[in-house]
Amino acid sequence: MGDVIYGDYLEIFYMIKRIIGLSILLTTGGILLLSFRTKENVDLSSYSTAGLDLYYIAPNFNEIEDDNTFISPELGKSYIGFKEAVAFKESRGDYGVVNQFGYLGKYQFGKGTLALIGIKNVKRNKFLNNPALQEKAFYANLSRNKWVLRRDIKWFVGRRMNGVEVTESGILAAAHLSGPGAVKKYLRSGGVEGFADAFGTTIRYYMKRFGGYDTSFVVSNRRAKAI
Repeated sequence: MGDVIYGDYLEIFYMIKRIIGLSILLTTGGILLLSFRTKENVDLSSYSTAGLDLYYIAPNFNEIEDDNTFISPELGKSYIGFKEAVAFKESRGDYGVVNQFGYLGKYQFGKGTLALIGIKNVKRNKFLNNPALQEKAFYANLSRNKWVLRRDIKWFVGRRMNGVEVTESGILAAAHLSGPGAVKKYLRSGGVEGFADAFGTTIRYYMKRFGGYDTSFVVSNRRAKAI
């Protein structure tokens, strides 16, 4: 009699175990089925990307080497601090250097830019050996670029673009890198129309690295000349 009762209990135990196992299987299958359903019925109307910074330019290795950033506590964020910081990035402040692409001097001018500011027939060595002329060229180029970008300075300074606050000094530094036309396209496209020089350096990087300097000393002048 005891063996019969024990056998009945054992049968009931295995039946309950099978029922529980089947329930777990059905529940798991239902979850998987729901997870593989298409999303066509999901309401996305409450989601919006308005105001988000969706464009990002990944920095190259040259842009990451901020350990070499020129910092002068004495010059601070003055105009002189600005021009010396740009010079340090361009040439380590060497008036006599010429890079592999033919850019000249402390601020690495191209011949086309020099022609725009009145230096058309000056021989290379004469320009390289004339620090005063190079300083005049840098100021004249800034002055001309400030005139070309006057509306963009008014419209965009104080905004953030690609995670960087737009400042006048950042705009002028970027124009020295790429030319004012490329900076204008960058700003007016919301940072989508990018630019990189032969070394991969971008407008965004120059705007970040040289932002926040006081460039009010630079007078906007359409016809600025170094000579």
